Amino acid sequence: MGNMIFSERLKNEREKRGWSQTELAEKIHVSRQSVSKWETGKNYPSIEVIIGLSDLFGITIDEMLRSDGELKEKVIRDSKQLAHPKWKAFFDSMIMVGAILLVAKLIIIGLNHFVGTNIIIPEGLPKIISNFLPLALMIIGSIGSDQLKNKYMDE
Repeated sequence: MGNMIFSERLKNEREKRGWSQTELAEKIHVSRQSVSKWETGKNYPSIEVIIGLSDLFGITIDEMLRSDGELKEKVIRDSKQLAHPKWKAFFDSMIMVGAILLVAKLIIIGLNHFVGTNIIIPEGLPKIISNFLPLALMIIGSIGSDQLKNKYMDE
């Protein structure tokens, strides 16, 4: 079997079992078009599908991936992107919390100034925290989010 690329290996394993593209697609819960694109090299499956295929064919993931450099790169890229949404959500949350705190502070200042209320930001909080925490959260969140975008965009 030597040095087959993924598309050839997939087609060979499917045909060895006498399965049509439709039959293979049903076994791994994808469309027949997906199987066709993989076999013609127009597209690659996700790592989850590759694991399912290796189980179905009784061969190792390594055997499926080893000779196909482009697929190996895709799997590496995909695995890097799996961590991305969690961290992006974390940094985006920091930005939102900072923005909410800033808006709350501005509303309090506005109410105190224009409406004549006397809302006091708790005395226990040092002024530096109430003044700069919202801005700091927004800056740190923005930098973190931007770094992730650059790191995971198209490595």
